[in-house]
Amino acid sequence: MPTDRLNEALVDQLAALDREGRRKGAETVTTAVVPPEGGRGPRIRIEAGGERSFLRMNSNGYLGMALRDEVMAAEENAVREFGTGPQAVRFISGTFAPHVELERRLAPFHGRAAAMLFSSAYATVMGVLPSLITSETVVISDELNHNCIINAIRLAGPAEKLVYPHLDLAGLERALEAATGRCRRALVVTDGVFSMRGDHAPLAEIVAIARRFDRHFPENVSVIVDDSHGVGALGESGRGSEELTGARADILVATLGKALGANGGYVVGDATIVEYLREVAPFYVYSNPITPGEAAAASKALELLDGAQGREWLAQLRAMTSRFERGVVDLGYETIPGPHPIVPLLVRDSRRTAALVAHLRDCGILATGLAYPVVPRGEEEIRFQISADHTPADIDEVLAALASFAS
Repeated sequence: MPTDRLNEALVDQLAALDREGRRKGAETVTTAVVPPEGGRGPRIRIEAGGERSFLRMNSNGYLGMALRDEVMAAEENAVREFGTGPQAVRFISGTFAPHVELERRLAPFHGRAAAMLFSSAYATVMGVLPSLITSETVVISDELNHNCIINAIRLAGPAEKLVYPHLDLAGLERALEAATGRCRRALVVTDGVFSMRGDHAPLAEIVAIARRFDRHFPENVSVIVDDSHGVGALGESGRGSEELTGARADILVATLGKALGANGGYVVGDATIVEYLREVAPFYVYSNPITPGEAAAASKALELLDGAQGREWLAQLRAMTSRFERGVVDLGYETIPGPHPIVPLLVRDSRRTAALVAHLRDCGILATGLAYPVVPRGEEEIRFQISADHTPADIDEVLAALASFAS
């Protein structure tokens, strides 16, 4: 058969992933959602889990939007009105009223002139960066930036790529100094919130440094931020890392698939930049958009976030995050403190990390362990993610499970 030798090679590569501890293995399949009851938040049932329900501590749904009645109703209504899918790319006949409405909501929500939807935040970064990187561009990137940023820079092939140590502002300055006079355009790219650690970029300082060097580059030093984990999770009104730090990126990328509970990604910025990206970004031009139903759901979620109910959910999210973080520290575990609902529990040992994840699962709790090479050796961790749907009883249940393992 024409793939027999290819299969042999791939089997060897899978075995290598096993040896290196990088193979993800079988996926956990959710078979049902169990509604909240008795002071407990939602649970899920999983394949091979029988009738037992599990508490999710590894979901990006920071505000529980995917299960909000209003959001589900918005998607259902749009499906009945427009069908299940767009059936074309945007410039042919795939642009529907819910797409336009959502873009018109996103731009002012972030204080920008224009917004543009993509099929995911990953696709957004892959579409935006290569479209703005030329043969005379230097890209300067935090060493812990998300995989999408790393791959987008590789795809683009800039004149220079400089990587500075994580959150090292002096390293960022040195990189800009090194690039001065060698390139026409500089792009400083960073995550707003770093997904493995929950820490956030010091955006005000990063923007200030970029502004100091701007005059040395004929086509500017522009700051691009992927705030997919920040929007809907940080700031009094959920506007993310920018709101928390009081800063403003030149170009902001975020997702609809985490705190907003829908699907897709987007970019906001100046009208000229967005107009240009609509013409040239291949992940936009040649790929179908999210469905009209998904766009309608995201619009409703954004409307809720930007109102009184959203403030209540954000307050609940902060309270549950603080409760869990204090509890972890009181139990003697190590974490990286901060306001974001990603709370890493640093175990610093691969075997112990795996054992603790298994113990939590035995207790009916789903959490994600991260080991080398996903994280550096010695920084093995369990990434807990808090939601506004979690209750004090949920948090205490997880802390009790951690306490029983420690004992």
